Amino acid sequence: MTDTPARLLQLLSLLQTPREWPGGELADRLGVSRRTVRRDVDRLRELGYPVQATLGADGGYRLVAGKAMPPLVLDDEEAVAIAVGLRAGAGHAVDGVEEASVRALAKLEQVLPSRLRHRVATLQAATMPLVGPWRGDGATVDPHTLTVMASAVTGKERLRFDYRKGDGSESRRQVEPYRLVSTGRRWYLVAYDIEREDWRTFRVDRVENPFATGSRFAARELPAQNAAEFVSRSLNRMQPELDLDVTFEAPADFVAARLTGMGTPVPLGEARCRLRARVTESLEWVAVRLALVDCEFAVASPVALTEYLADLGGRITRAAGPGLG
Repeated sequence: MTDTPARLLQLLSLLQTPREWPGGELADRLGVSRRTVRRDVDRLRELGYPVQATLGADGGYRLVAGKAMPPLVLDDEEAVAIAVGLRAGAGHAVDGVEEASVRALAKLEQVLPSRLRHRVATLQAATMPLVGPWRGDGATVDPHTLTVMASAVTGKERLRFDYRKGDGSESRRQVEPYRLVSTGRRWYLVAYDIEREDWRTFRVDRVENPFATGSRFAARELPAQNAAEFVSRSLNRMQPELDLDVTFEAPADFVAARLTGMGTPVPLGEARCRLRARVTESLEWVAVRLALVDCEFAVASPVALTEYLADLGGRITRAAGPGLG
């Protein structure tokens, strides 16, 4: 590669991958000599990029943290992911980062190519957040699936896809997509199911082969104030309510910080507290959350939770043993 600026950008993109690059491998990737690689590394250092070199037969280079944040080189997918994340932060993310998110988003969108700006706007316009305890297990979602769905929502275009229910049964669905809803770790599609003639909530991680049919539709009236409320009601119907009564051998503020969204513990002295709350999370997830509080605790109710904890504790103890037999 004879174009020095283009070569420097490609070198920078490679170095931003969190690994050490042997000089010979960089030379092969860039189509230049190792001497040219060394000169290019020196140029990056002069521009403020902290490139660290290691000694050895082949020598290696890596980009390390410096005193200042240098410019980054992003591919299309990385730029879209960051822009969508910043938009979320600007509107409804962690308290205290909204202003910084807006500033960073303004800088990024100023230089985004129009094709990427359209993708970001399409995905953002088709989604909304859901605040509550239904964060889910972080199941992986294919970005292509989200993009196809977002485009169908924005364009009011009917959507076909294969869907796998929680019991493993599969079906082919044709829907009129209304909105995508994010709970933080899980995505849902709110849509009108044409064959079933009713509104449905679909977990996006259970969707395969989404296909926009090209058939347009007139928007129907959603039987809820908004899509987030509809998903919230759907999840409440699916999740059994649990009436918790748990005593912790730890201060109330310590427990409250680790059980956000599950109620307020009442102090029973300086080093003990009691939590009474009604939650709609699964039994399994509640058991794990209690165990992660990192203190001794006793469950008075429900009985099903006590039994599940006993079974879970037995399995964990056996897993920590020398073997399964």
